[in-house]
Amino acid sequence: MTRPPTAAQRRVIEAADPVTGRMRGTANQLAALVSRGLAFRHPRPPHDHFLTPAGHRMREAVPEAPAPAGPAPDTGVFAARVGGEEEPPPGPARRREVHSAWQGLLELRRMTNPDGAVDRPCGWERTNLVRAAALALEAAGRRPASGDADGYRVRATPQPEAVAVHAADPRTLAACADTLERAGWQTGEYTEPRTRARYLLASPRRV
Repeated sequence: MTRPPTAAQRRVIEAADPVTGRMRGTANQLAALVSRGLAFRHPRPPHDHFLTPAGHRMREAVPEAPAPAGPAPDTGVFAARVGGEEEPPPGPARRREVHSAWQGLLELRRMTNPDGAVDRPCGWERTNLVRAAALALEAAGRRPASGDADGYRVRATPQPEAVAVHAADPRTLAACADTLERAGWQTGEYTEPRTRARYLLASPRRV
């Protein structure tokens, strides 16, 4: 029987990025987690380590405080931008982070979808709808709203397996719909009864 992870290894698991499962730790800690089937080393540079489905299950078994309704605070790890945060630092570093996170999510799809498909969302995305939709948008180069700058805003809805995507103009909204559909989501455009503003409802596609 595989030994349970040590306390130090457990801290690495708990500190893994909540969106993609990307991990940081010593070489020995990461290698040990790989040997236990709780992590895998990405085959492409920079060869980051990510949680496997078993690692995600272990991480999610740890009680967490409810997520705030607004944008997530800066915790020093990667977080998909849902819209409304402070503008990220300029430069290519953010683009590399987003690209790496998206590649990690595609790998998670390959590993956890029964047929290994990467063209539709996996179970993790269905339980982390806002983060998953925001990552798909940011990875495609869509601009999140921030400060006075217009862009997308992804928000939770009362509907099961659906998020709302808001944008300031029809062109941006249509671009977000196209991006999400290419990422394996299905979308529909609706009108807010009170404000008459148009918005998207997006749900992960199952087939």
